[in-house]
Amino acid sequence: MDVERRFELITRNTEEVITASDLKHFLETGIKLNHYIGFEISGKMHIGTGLMSMLKIKDFIDANVSVSIFLADWHTWINDKLSGELEVIKKVAVGYFKEGFKACAKCVGAKPEKIEFILGSELYSQNDRYWATVIDVSKHLTLSRVKRALPIMGRKESDSLDFAKFVYPPMQVADIFFLGVTLAHAGLDQRKAHVIAREVALKMKVSPLLDEKGEKIKPIAVHHPLLLGLGKPPQWPVPEEKLKEFLSALKMSKSLPKTCIFIHDEPVEIKEKLNKAFCPAREIRFNPILNWVKHLVFRDEKSELLVERPAKFGGNITYYSYADLEKDFASGKLHPLDLKNAVAEKLIEMLKPAREHFKKPALQKMLAELEEMTTAKQC
Repeated sequence: MDVERRFELITRNTEEVITASDLKHFLETGIKLNHYIGFEISGKMHIGTGLMSMLKIKDFIDANVSVSIFLADWHTWINDKLSGELEVIKKVAVGYFKEGFKACAKCVGAKPEKIEFILGSELYSQNDRYWATVIDVSKHLTLSRVKRALPIMGRKESDSLDFAKFVYPPMQVADIFFLGVTLAHAGLDQRKAHVIAREVALKMKVSPLLDEKGEKIKPIAVHHPLLLGLGKPPQWPVPEEKLKEFLSALKMSKSLPKTCIFIHDEPVEIKEKLNKAFCPAREIRFNPILNWVKHLVFRDEKSELLVERPAKFGGNITYYSYADLEKDFASGKLHPLDLKNAVAEKLIEMLKPAREHFKKPALQKMLAELEEMTTAKQC
């Protein structure tokens, strides 16, 4: 595969690449692209986590990139998820979460065996060089710089936090260097960690990233878009000056189960949630359904969306580009209910492999245990 095609696969359907010129240089000079994306281990997996990340991972696999998913059990423990019980977190990580990503790989046509899964606690155990890497990263950071990075874990600078929370950003950055990651991948909400990694890269003495000449290099960062939750924003209409803030703050969250789709939701649940979704007619600036169509449906030149509707409302229509669909929605030619129904059917089709995957008795048991655990104490 030539450089241009690999570059196109790696960069398409992304929010940001830091930097495109570095990526082009890596491809042209043959620097190995080692990918990583890390996840806290919390409640049930929704499509913002599973499908959005895996759609991009599929592009990386097709571009001959070595891909890995980091199951961040220690970071989850630090961030007080799953009651802060490390052994429980480990069990969910190597059980439900790992299987969830395998299921999502099937949903997007990727081969699960192409993905390496790495458990944080196994990486860190009795590993002096990892902890030396954490210290090396930390020596190049001030406390105020770490505080500014706290949003990567869903925290604010103004929050009253135990000291362990401040260890989280240096550990996340150290993971990148210790694993030899040259292509760090995440949603846009993890940008601050990746920027720090690039800032300290040329200063690292322990576990630096090196090119074939032995010279220090910075990791490339690729950020995929965030999916919106289906709920109405707290302020409507959204003021223009707050639009970007709302698009980031109102991302899909498992803590609001009625506004997100879980990867193993049944068709009736998907239809019900989409039917109740916030989707004002003609509104294209802040619209969760259009957000999903843009980022989940229209991924490449082969993408299409069938909208079925009675003849008196225009009859069936198939859209082959997001631009055409958005234009019709903005003009009122496409009704919100017709769009919701079409997206529901598309998601039902996309998620069929995940539903089938979780029908296995052992995985049904994992899911039931997780639901019981998160119902008893919300993560």
